[in-house]
Amino acid sequence: MVIDSVARDLEGKIAAGTATVAVMGLGYVGLPLALNLVRGGYSVIGLDIDREKVKALQAGRSYLRDVPANELQTCLATDRLAATSDPSALAEADAVFICVPTPFTVQKEPDTTYIARAAEDIAAHGREGQLVILRSTSYPGTTQEVVQPILERRGRRVGIDIFLAFAPERIDPGNAPLPADQIPVVVGGCEADSTRLAMLLFSRLTRRVVPVSSPAAAEMTKLLENVFRNVNIALVNQVTQLCDRMGLDVWEVIDAAETKPYGFMSFKPGLVGGHCIPVDPYYLSWKAREFDFHMDFIELAARVNDAMPYYVVNKLMTTLHDNGGSNGHERVAVLGVAFKKDVDDARHSPAIKVIELLRKRKIEVAYHDPYIPTLQVNGDLFDSEALTDELLQTADCVLILADHSCFDYELIVRKARMVFDARNGTRNVTMGREKIVRL
Repeated sequence: MVIDSVARDLEGKIAAGTATVAVMGLGYVGLPLALNLVRGGYSVIGLDIDREKVKALQAGRSYLRDVPANELQTCLATDRLAATSDPSALAEADAVFICVPTPFTVQKEPDTTYIARAAEDIAAHGREGQLVILRSTSYPGTTQEVVQPILERRGRRVGIDIFLAFAPERIDPGNAPLPADQIPVVVGGCEADSTRLAMLLFSRLTRRVVPVSSPAAAEMTKLLENVFRNVNIALVNQVTQLCDRMGLDVWEVIDAAETKPYGFMSFKPGLVGGHCIPVDPYYLSWKAREFDFHMDFIELAARVNDAMPYYVVNKLMTTLHDNGGSNGHERVAVLGVAFKKDVDDARHSPAIKVIELLRKRKIEVAYHDPYIPTLQVNGDLFDSEALTDELLQTADCVLILADHSCFDYELIVRKARMVFDARNGTRNVTMGREKIVRL
């Protein structure tokens, strides 16, 4: 039967490791995936619309902190890794991963533009017998409501001529607690062959592949993982504000609660940023409205976290006033504008909103972040300043928004007039603690 032969031919290539795999989008998800595929024995074509990224990869230069240049160069040396911006290369692929950005609009509704464009490129340049796997985080239904109709426009049928699945990424930028092959992969195909082929492909990359009943179930799994974090951070953020009013140290309370050996999971208060945690609750609540269901609990948590930059700025202004500030003519030095510790990514960074709010209050702001050389705030471009004694000593307050490991916190506290620590980076500082105000 023709149907069986298409799936069987692809299965044979994947099982033998002779399949060619394309990865669309070579960012923090796509590039590590491409290297893992090479290590798994596959030939890989990396595609990205950013020609500078492609040139860097072709030259063996990594633009991601989580991807060492020597690992990239080792994969290039196998002659099984190529990078291009030409979508016609998709015709050579047996399997295609979509790892493109999924932002939201200013109204906080899903923006699947990049996913749709990737699917259109596959439809235009791909061929029969390909497996397409979406990895970009999106709302439940994206794979079958956005990607599948585009792939089928030219007469190819999912499950017969081509195969389609969703397998959420589980990348934690700046933090690699487990090797990639020890992180289970969840897979949901549009039908049985799609699920089976996707599982077979991932079986060379990880020790455990977990099948679910549909792409929507896999998409919901990813959102649950991220919304879980967002909700728990929101809980701790509200407890933080209550502790502030009660004169309690929330960090002490969390450390004490963490000693319980069961039933408690530690989450730290603070500013939430990045391309998943602050975005995904809105994806889920938006989709829920289609079913006349309102995710009040999740939306409340998102609002609590969205309000934290305002809380930080208000507390900082009170602290400045209490320390003899000059009513709107102060200077604040911000340390760390990346969305989290030890990453070189400022997408959806809460530092942007904090700086915007400070400038509205006529506060002069300078920042230092070794990972973010430039930062755009409301159309204005800022350059990272050197972390000098002058920067620390001339600021009315040093505001820590990302607790990078490279910062010398003892030195920072010693040189600064006052430190507002929104990340508890100064927890081990022993001298000058009277200068430190914590969240």
